[in-house]
Parts: sequence; C-alpha cells; structure tokens
Amino acid sequence: MARVYLDHNATTPLRAQAREAMIAAMDAMGNPSSVHAEGRAAKAIIERARAQVSAAFGADGADIVFTSSATEAAALACAGRNLASARVEHDAVLSWTSGDLGVGANGAVAIDDPGASALQLANSETGVVQDLPEGLAVSDMTQAFGKLPVAFNWSGADMALISAHKLGGPKGIGALVLKRGLDVAAQIKGGGQEMGRRSGTENILGIAAFGAAAEAGERDLEAGVWERVEKLRNILESALADRAKHTIFVGKDNRRLPNTSCILTPGWKGETQVMQMDLAGFAISAGSACSSGKVKASGVLMAMGYDEQDAACAIRVSLGPETTEQEVLAFADAWLAQHEKFRARAA
Repeated sequence: MARVYLDHNATTPLRAQAREAMIAAMDAMGNPSSVHAEGRAAKAIIERARAQVSAAFGADGADIVFTSSATEAAALACAGRNLASARVEHDAVLSWTSGDLGVGANGAVAIDDPGASALQLANSETGVVQDLPEGLAVSDMTQAFGKLPVAFNWSGADMALISAHKLGGPKGIGALVLKRGLDVAAQIKGGGQEMGRRSGTENILGIAAFGAAAEAGERDLEAGVWERVEKLRNILESALADRAKHTIFVGKDNRRLPNTSCILTPGWKGETQVMQMDLAGFAISAGSACSSGKVKASGVLMAMGYDEQDAACAIRVSLGPETTEQEVLAFADAWLAQHEKFRARAA
C-alpha cells in the first residue's frame, strides 16, 4: 500500500478547487491598492474570497481580516489585552493569554468572565469540542472550521481565528473574524490594507485559494462527508480497543471533532509510536504540529489531569475526507503489530 496520510489536523492536502483558484489568480498582475483597472481586478479577487469565507463561516456582517496565519490572527486579536485562557489552548493563543483557567478531566474549560477570556472551539490534539459562552472575547476556531457546522454569528464569540491549510487551502494564509463595530490595534503597520488592521500587499493567491477551499468545505459538510469520516474514526478506535485493553482514547465520552482520535497507551512513548508508524508507511503525530521535534509531554493532556509520564505516551490520528476504510484498517493492523511487541517487551 502507498503511504497513508493520517495527520490532517496538522495540515491538509490542497483541494483541487483551491489549486485552481491560485492558478487563476496568478494572472492578476495589478496591485489591489491601485485604482486602475488592473488594480480593481486584483481587489475583486480578494473581495470575492472574503465573501466566500464569510458565507462558509456564517459570518455575514462581520469583518474578515486576512492574515498570514491563524497565529498572526491570534496576535492581532489578543495583543495588548489581559485575557484569561486554559492550558489546552494552542500556543499561538497561550503566548498572549494567562493559561490559568480550570480544565476538567473531560477537557471542558470553566470560564467566569467570557468577555475577558479566550477559548478554542475544538482542541487539535484531543478533538474535544467546547461550549462557547455568549460574549466570549476570542475563540480559536481553526480546527473546527470545515469539520463542524460552525456559524460565527451564532457562536457567541466576538472574534475568531481561522486558517486555510486546515480545510484544504494553502499554508500561509489565515484570517481574524470580528463582529462589525469591534476593532483591534494593527500589529503590522504601513499602507493600511485590510481596513487598516493588517498592512502589507495582500497575498492574492493565498486569499483566492482560501475562499475556494472554504466554499468547497461547506459543500462537504452539507453532503455529510464528515459523518462518514466519523464512522471511520469509530471503526479505528473499536479495532484498537478490542486488542489493546490498556489503551485510552482521550475525550471519547465527549463531543469531539469527527476525524480526531487521541490514543494513549501508558508506558509506550508517543514519539516512538510516530516513528514506528512512519516506517510502516503511516503519517501521524504525537500532538500539535507546532510542537513537533520537541520531546516533551503534552501540555493539553497534563491540563486534563494526566501525569507527565502518561502525557508523553499519546499519539494523534486525524483522518480526512479522502481517508478510506481500507487505510484505517491497515493502520490498525500495523499499530496493533507494534503494540504486541511493546507489550512483550514490557512483560
């Protein structure tokens, strides 16, 4: 079997629609800030993409500010504010917030003051989905957008972070979405592009592809693609659970992203499993891609009450729309073969 990619929460394959939009945008030679016909044509590409993202994200009437990534969007939303958060947040948000909110064993975060807090909608490592309170200051919706039926206008959040490469768009383009009437202080100053909130000549190719990917992602949701993916995730977990009695599926009893399985086997290092599966032809991860190469326990799992030793023994398997049952079962066979060797060594 050819290599199997099961690390969609890190990044997704580029959708055909996004690639086509990028290729078409290459012919736009004008600067979108120019007033001549060529400039207006380039600007029209950006505004069409903005409308596509707005429609797919349920953000009619909100402002969408294109950035280089969700990480930059987090800085734009959080810089200069005293926001509370929990240790389950992505580092892009934790870098700007307190990280001192309480986290339950099920991954749920307790919030006292929504207007002074940041809370992700879905966790990239465990897939656990949070209930967002009304008036929440900032929500990282990067992992949820395109996998769950998300409507920003009904989410309760004042601002949201999203990224194209998590739903089939290219890397290097994200957005901050904020309720109309709210404002943020520009972190990149200059020509005043993006409504004065993010200066710099716009990444037309990335923006065009983001719009196309968002539109295609909305069609996937409506077609029930992620319901099929969830069934495959459940098939995988059942296959492993039947023969790996000590393995824990973190967050299994909670509402989770349909594609995500966080698999923890006490005593079996996650980094070891990642290397073993890579050699067997499967791409998985041991946590957030932004932490790859860092040999350390998952802060997300420790925030949920796991000790440091167990928190270092988790892997994340994240499926995509193109994942097949054959691939899922092949991974299960390969993982179980290594699991038997691990159990024999530990005996």
